[in-house]
Amino acid sequence: MTSGEAEATVTESEPTRLISGPGLLLVWLYGVMVVGAVSRSVYQIATEFDRAPLAYTLSAVAGLVYGFITYTLVRGGERARKAAQVCCAAELAGVLIVGTWTLVEPSAFPDATVWSDYGMGYLFIPVLLPLSALYWLRRSKTATAAR
Repeated sequence: MTSGEAEATVTESEPTRLISGPGLLLVWLYGVMVVGAVSRSVYQIATEFDRAPLAYTLSAVAGLVYGFITYTLVRGGERARKAAQVCCAAELAGVLIVGTWTLVEPSAFPDATVWSDYGMGYLFIPVLLPLSALYWLRRSKTATAAR
């Protein structure tokens, strides 16, 4: 076995950790957002879905997105990092679209979503989190490439 094959074997069997340093904080924050978004949307869908179906469905989608990103960060590896990047970009697009929509046409949302007003009800974490995660995921790729 050549040294190149040995390196390839090590990198394939031991995925790059994405939850070291700031990545651990991201996992914790995404975990909190999963619990908040999913529990809120499950309750609202179960008790008052007819009041604001779009808002409650979007909150459930946000919870699923947060859950997937949390999973990919914990899983680690290059494929997980790429999947997390795509999902974070989609999350950011969703926050910007829904946030703008709630400001332009508030009547479309009789109740708030996780992403309403760019996440103002969640201290703007929904808009700051994907930006931070995209930065971290890009930085983690650069650090891995430098090794």
